[in-house]
Amino acid sequence: MSLQGPLIVVAEQPAAGLVEALSAAGAFPIVETKWADAPAAFLTVKPSAVVIAEPGPPTNEASARMLCLQITTVNGAIVPVIARVRGDEDAAVPIALPADAALPIERLLTRLQSAMRVRALHATVLRRIELFTSHNGQLPMLPVGDALDDATVLIAGRGPLYPALSVAMGERVKMAGALSVESAARHLNERDIDGIVIGDGFSLRMVEAFLTVLAQEPRFRDIPVAVISEAPPEFADVLPNIDQVAADPGRLVARMVPLVRMRAFEARLKRMLKSLDTEGMFDPKSGLLTRKSFWRDLGKVAAEAADRSLPLSMARFSFDGAVDDRASLDAARLMTRLIRNIDFATRDEEGAILVAFTQTDLRSTHVIARRIAGTLKSTMLTPQRTDAQLTANVTLATLKAGDTLDTLMMRVMGSRMVAAG
Repeated sequence: MSLQGPLIVVAEQPAAGLVEALSAAGAFPIVETKWADAPAAFLTVKPSAVVIAEPGPPTNEASARMLCLQITTVNGAIVPVIARVRGDEDAAVPIALPADAALPIERLLTRLQSAMRVRALHATVLRRIELFTSHNGQLPMLPVGDALDDATVLIAGRGPLYPALSVAMGERVKMAGALSVESAARHLNERDIDGIVIGDGFSLRMVEAFLTVLAQEPRFRDIPVAVISEAPPEFADVLPNIDQVAADPGRLVARMVPLVRMRAFEARLKRMLKSLDTEGMFDPKSGLLTRKSFWRDLGKVAAEAADRSLPLSMARFSFDGAVDDRASLDAARLMTRLIRNIDFATRDEEGAILVAFTQTDLRSTHVIARRIAGTLKSTMLTPQRTDAQLTANVTLATLKAGDTLDTLMMRVMGSRMVAAG
């Protein structure tokens, strides 16, 4: 996509080559400014993005802090920040998406375009929220707080660096580990992954095969990928957020976290857009139906099942062990992938998940529920540094002759019938 202006380029010395490349990509106008004048330029220009042209720390710390505050509190769509970085240096500001200064400017442009797509999505969601409110709709709540709280990073590797990488990344975000390419592929299919680290222990052929799979799948186009071994250059054209990084876990995490945060924010926006598209039926936090929508649909399905003598079964999935709110939400998002298209679910006040299995008798529901419980137990994330065993408990009930919704729910909220522990 063409870059949209205006853009601010922050540099103490003229950045003619970068400005020319941005202009050729469609950015207009482009305003160059020094660090001391950057906050004033931000207020005047109201840019769509900020590019920090020179690697290294800012020459004016006070101005850099003010610029960060302006960017993070902007009224409207997000303003991406791209900062060129060199060697082991940090980005000039911590909120910036890093771009290696040793690589061609085209790599910076593709990364900026990827971030601008998220900005465009954010602008769309804000417009839809405004329209939704003007029509007196019951507005679903856009999740607040750091998007990094929702993020999951996949670390694939089996070399000596794997433990250190897991610890360093696990201190910042939720992580899933994979000791093989096959296991990594399973994680990518089963859950939302916001970043991938391809560590040591894999051959170059295995790394290339893994990257080829990512490059061929549109939903992984903008995912942040850090490769410790040599990253074949041809993947840079299709994976704008791929980087070859040093084998320093701390440095890798520092470089990758801003990209992961952007990816997780994009996932939030997509859930919100789905909720708006369905007039608030879906909860943008969990991806499942809101409780109000669930009970409304369950009432309709139960009435239809009673009139036409169709089977209808219910399941309640609850969890024992090291389960906090993040883990509970992670289970809910996994559930969106595990249930069939004809079924629907919600998350109750206690964090348990209620699922309605339409046109399904109790025997078949028992099989499906046990499979889902086993998948949740082996896949859902739990708090870091805990050895507590996770248990997924399932209570089942089926609609009987003469049942009402109240009597059906009294049974499904009762004693446990299935456990995967």
